[in-house]
Amino acid sequence: MKKNSKRLAAEDAQIQTDDKTIATRIPPENGTKINIRFGEDAVISGVLNDSETAKSLIKKLPYTVHVSRYSHDFCGVMDKLPYNEDEVHYGWLNGDIDYSIDAPYFTILFMGEEMSDQFGYQVNIGVITSPIADINALDGSYDVTIELAR
Repeated sequence: MKKNSKRLAAEDAQIQTDDKTIATRIPPENGTKINIRFGEDAVISGVLNDSETAKSLIKKLPYTVHVSRYSHDFCGVMDKLPYNEDEVHYGWLNGDIDYSIDAPYFTILFMGEEMSDQFGYQVNIGVITSPIADINALDGSYDVTIELAR
């Protein structure tokens, strides 16, 4: 990330703000549809975009990562993925699926977008399409499997 620049998640994003029950970011029309299986407890649907990072993850599907619930997300350490420096940003939009380059973390962010610009080094790779309440209802830690939707 370039020094003295602070690119925010909402920049260049197509967003909706009328319905707080769904993701703020509008899913890409031609994205790759996925299911994220939280063990036997739930399946969260989503769409991955065409970023270099998302394409690299798609090649690995199905992919399992151990995640834990935190105040505003589910997050877990994953394999390092390539990324385009121009796509690194601060913050998130509720419902974002991001890759954090400093850990590396796979993360699904579902609340707190209004205070999120303090968190940096993220690349958006997609968005959930399930209602925000579905993921917010989950608690604890899971082995999640990300797979192509049928």
